[in-house]
Amino acid sequence: MTDRQSVRQLRLVVTATDYQEAVRFYRDVLGLPEQAAFSSEDGHVTILDAGRATLEITDPRHAAYIDEVEVGRRVAGHIRVAFEVDDSAAATATLAAAGAEVIAPPTVTPWNSLNARLDGPANLQLTLFEELS
Repeated sequence: MTDRQSVRQLRLVVTATDYQEAVRFYRDVLGLPEQAAFSSEDGHVTILDAGRATLEITDPRHAAYIDEVEVGRRVAGHIRVAFEVDDSAAATATLAAAGAEVIAPPTVTPWNSLNARLDGPANLQLTLFEELS
C-alpha cells in the first residue's frame, strides 16, 4: 500500500507582460473572483478563483481533433484554458468587447456542449464551453 499525498488545489500560474490588463480581463470581465493579491518591490500577483479545477491531458491527435471541432483547424499550443460558463454566446461577446480575439464563435460539439475559442490576454488561448445536456 502506498501513501499518497492529497492534492488540494490546481493553480495555473500565468506570467503576463501586461499584468494590469490581464487582471482586468480575467477578474473584471470574465468574472473570476479575486481570492488574494500581493505586491512588493519584487512585483505583483493576483490569485483568482476559477471554481472547480481539473487537469485535462490529451495526446496531440486528440488535441488536433478538438481544434478541428471547435475552430476548423489546428490552432492551440500545448496549453489551452477552458472555462465552463452559463451562456457561451454571451460570454464570447463580452470577452470580445473587452479585447479578446474570437478565433471561432460558439459551436455545438459532438459531446453536446457549445464551445467558443478566443485568444485572451497573457497569450492564453481560451475555450468557453456551455454544457447543453
